[in-house]
Amino acid sequence: MSKYLFIESRDPFETNDVRDCYHLIKDLSDSGHDVVLFLVQNGVFAARKKCKNSELDELLKKENIHVYADDYSIDERGINKESVYSQINVTGMDTLVDFTMEDGRKPIWH
Repeated sequence: MSKYLFIESRDPFETNDVRDCYHLIKDLSDSGHDVVLFLVQNGVFAARKKCKNSELDELLKKENIHVYADDYSIDERGINKESVYSQINVTGMDTLVDFTMEDGRKPIWH
């Protein structure tokens, strides 16, 4: 199966396009593909536990979807790291670079 990297920079509460992207990620996962979702910039707003985002909640339950959030983006938006879902790995952009360089992984910036 294929490996995908979705880079999400937009707040899901500003545009419905983000929800469409989450649905595509779920569909790829349901088809057996390995998917990484990396939240950057305003995309990290969805990482907060107090946000009611059923689409992201659904992704966090899937074994073949791995969700990461950029630590710098979280810090710059005043988000406390303890308020982030425990299933989301808070990490630096070096991890994102590693994913983009991974053999066979298809990056999609959304």
